[in-house]
Amino acid sequence: MTFDVVVVGGGAAGLSGALTLARARRSVLVIDSGRPRNAPAAHAHGYLTRDGVAPARLLAEGRAEVAGYGGEIVTGNVVAAERLDDGDFRVVLEDGPAVTARRLLVTTGLVDELPDVPGVAERWGREVLHCPYCHGWEVRDQPIGVLATGPLSVHQALMWRQWSKDVTLFLHTAPEPGDEEYEQLAAREIAVVDGRVAGLEVTDDRLTGVTLDGGKVIPCRAVVVAPRFTARAGFLTALGLGTTEQERDGHVIGSYVAADATGATAVPGVWVAGNVANLTEQVVGAAGAGVRAGVALNADLTAEETHRAVAARRRAG
Repeated sequence: MTFDVVVVGGGAAGLSGALTLARARRSVLVIDSGRPRNAPAAHAHGYLTRDGVAPARLLAEGRAEVAGYGGEIVTGNVVAAERLDDGDFRVVLEDGPAVTARRLLVTTGLVDELPDVPGVAERWGREVLHCPYCHGWEVRDQPIGVLATGPLSVHQALMWRQWSKDVTLFLHTAPEPGDEEYEQLAAREIAVVDGRVAGLEVTDDRLTGVTLDGGKVIPCRAVVVAPRFTARAGFLTALGLGTTEQERDGHVIGSYVAADATGATAVPGVWVAGNVANLTEQVVGAAGAGVRAGVALNADLTAEETHRAVAARRRAG
């Protein structure tokens, strides 16, 4: 069977795109690895009327809605995609048969490349955080440490100061702040600690502090990091679609797949939505991007079908 659209990735973006397409009476298959980026987090925030929902619950309800309109969902890892002679796409799964699609919607998200500090990966999504709008409220008024690993760390510390008066910037491997930055930190009463961080201290399965190289422990209940965001898009290479570096204030923060406002990429027939196309997109934004891509995909398919129908009518006449 050839599907109108195969959606690779079953997060908020992928399921929203699939729902839009299924409601447009398109045949849709969602292929999901079952490893959502926000799995370590207990709750998702900023999604109007769904604030605080557990990520697993949001996805389970989304899958049920897609299936309710006839969309199909399977668990699997896509390892390759290739263009066939007739213009369709062949999508190859790691375990399982290949499937064919007229169009592709890629919503595979990104990988958070975390600082190599003991304890960071283990506490990621719990007390090790990066987005204040996602998690700031939950750690408000608590001692917050910012693990500096790049030139944007001062900016991070100043941002998180909005949620707590007790913010400490651990310089770790970041460049030394300039005079103006030190003045800003002092004005906002943000403590600055020199030296490298050796690890995180955890007591009774709860983050309690940051341990410095010399053994000193600074009390903290949350640690802010700045991951490098890398789009999950390796399987698109065979289609001639690569990634582009994204910068903020002149510094690279990761890589993404470039697309227009609807999610259309430089490769005809391939759309992207969510974090694979926008590294800083939150759940509600990813869902909106999925809807826009679904609408654009349906319009593109409709235009193709109309073109073929006109050609067939002319031949018959």
